[in-house]
Amino acid sequence: MPGTPERGVAQAWGDLMQVGTVVVMGVEGVSEGRPAGPAAMEVPTPPTEPRGRGLSEAEFRAAPGAVEHALDAKYAWDAGVAVGRFLDGLREGRIVGRECRGCERVLVPPRMFCERCFRSSDAWVDVETTGTVQTFSICHVAWDMERLEEPQIPAVVAIDGSDGGVLHLLGEVEASQVRIGLRVEAVWRPEDERTGSIQDIAYFRPVAEEG
Repeated sequence: MPGTPERGVAQAWGDLMQVGTVVVMGVEGVSEGRPAGPAAMEVPTPPTEPRGRGLSEAEFRAAPGAVEHALDAKYAWDAGVAVGRFLDGLREGRIVGRECRGCERVLVPPRMFCERCFRSSDAWVDVETTGTVQTFSICHVAWDMERLEEPQIPAVVAIDGSDGGVLHLLGEVEASQVRIGLRVEAVWRPEDERTGSIQDIAYFRPVAEEG
């Protein structure tokens, strides 16, 4: 491979790409009377033959090699220690994080390893269920491009007592009233409807002003 380890992977990759360019571009330099090798053969891109065409449902199912089978795939997904404990806390109406005493942060969502200190986080802590809007978007169409009768307002909420936050929906607020810095609180689903999901928080709403 062109290049030496001292030049770095990026330089070596650049050298390789240049070699590839020379091989491809070398077709232009074939002189008259010189036997043309494989590199001088002109190959249309994309190939013009054979031409493809769409298949009907019946043709697709009757095509050679077609297999018709109803999949019954079952699988289990493990959220892991940190996120699993976080979801358990949501089922209980709590937001939990992990304390890192190295950088004096509380990680929400929790991580068992601090990416700043390169060490294991130290302890579980409960944080507040209130927070501050850091950024938001006002969506008038759903993910499938269907227009919404009422706009949805997803927002990143910095959770009080932590150095992190969550992405969730805002509710009980007009789009025109949402702003960065808005104080909000979690609205929980009824206890018997919680499943250990981020959706155990129905949405965040503005905190009632005191006084």
